Amino acid sequence: MAKIEVNNKSYSITKKEDQLLFENESINYDIIKLPDGSFNLIVDNISYSIEVLKKETATGKLSLLINGRKVESTLHNKLAVLLKSMGMEGGKKKLKELKAPMPGLVLATNVKEGDEVEEGQDLLVLEAMKMENAIKSPQAGIIDKVFVTVNEKVDKNHILISFI
Repeated sequence: MAKIEVNNKSYSITKKEDQLLFENESINYDIIKLPDGSFNLIVDNISYSIEVLKKETATGKLSLLINGRKVESTLHNKLAVLLKSMGMEGGKKKLKELKAPMPGLVLATNVKEGDEVEEGQDLLVLEAMKMENAIKSPQAGIIDKVFVTVNEKVDKNHILISFI
């Protein structure tokens, strides 16, 4: 069983063999993935065109375009609920410190204490072996402290940034 939240309302969904239960009522459906990556869903002879705009696997958040209308939702399956209860949302533990993956020279710092960052955002630039390497955030979060400055040499595993 899974729960899906749409517009602050929660609904239960259960799949048993070829049957889908929505709020404990069986529904007839057919879903087809189209070549462009979108989906066509037919429920009780009504067709829905669905495009996934954004998917955050770690949080279960989905941003969908359904028949031209944007819908924000969150999917909670058994595994996600269990991991969240253990403090491991999406199977990842929240990182407290980001360490240098290699020795190098800090060329730029793009964040400061208190900044809110997104997963994949460039945090700093580290030069190693004559190459510039963008060090990206492994998670969304808030910067607690930046431990390095521009032109500082760092060794492998040197703490660069900490998260709240």
